[in-house]
Amino acid sequence: MAKLAKAGKNQGNSKKTTPPPKEVEEDSEDKEMSEDEEDDSSGEEVVIPQKLYYQVLNFGMIVSSALMIWKGLMVITGSESPIVVVLSGSMEPAFHRGDLLFLTNRVEDPIRVGEIVVFRIEGREIPIVHRVLKIHEKQNGHIKFLTKGDNNAVDDRGLYKQGQHWLEKKDVVGRARGMQYFFCWVYSCWFIVSKKPALLFLGRCRTFCY
Repeated sequence: MAKLAKAGKNQGNSKKTTPPPKEVEEDSEDKEMSEDEEDDSSGEEVVIPQKLYYQVLNFGMIVSSALMIWKGLMVITGSESPIVVVLSGSMEPAFHRGDLLFLTNRVEDPIRVGEIVVFRIEGREIPIVHRVLKIHEKQNGHIKFLTKGDNNAVDDRGLYKQGQHWLEKKDVVGRARGMQYFFCWVYSCWFIVSKKPALLFLGRCRTFCY
């Protein structure tokens, strides 16, 4: 009987025991962590569009600034292409492929023999950089001229459209007023991007004006 009584007491004690509170605390901590993660994820979702917005805004400002500078140069120089790149070796040794030319096209400036001009031929999209070889002036003051590449054996009449023997001032895109070697402007871009000067080319980087 004593054993049964003890067993009954033990059963009563086991019924009275409550579950440990640790599991509840862990559940509450898990809920708090999940809420914090949700807050962090919502914060990241807000930050990403802001970064994208600022990147697009900065890109738009760079493009608009470049267009404004280009339009300003067009007004100042009077040329539709104030800066052009030499694409062939027809003007060597004066100019090499890749060199930059700075142009002006003021109406009041007369065209002279020996001057380097950039002209456009009807039917050709890419302008040509050659030197004025001859000038033909009429009695009414109208001037026509013939061009030739320094490295070419003959003049440019074979390049003009059929039946055209002379160029007129309306064909001129601009006249060369300065130039910069190819590796010089490549060096300038390298210096702007990397902020590391290339001392090998620094001594030969010069801009020539005419």
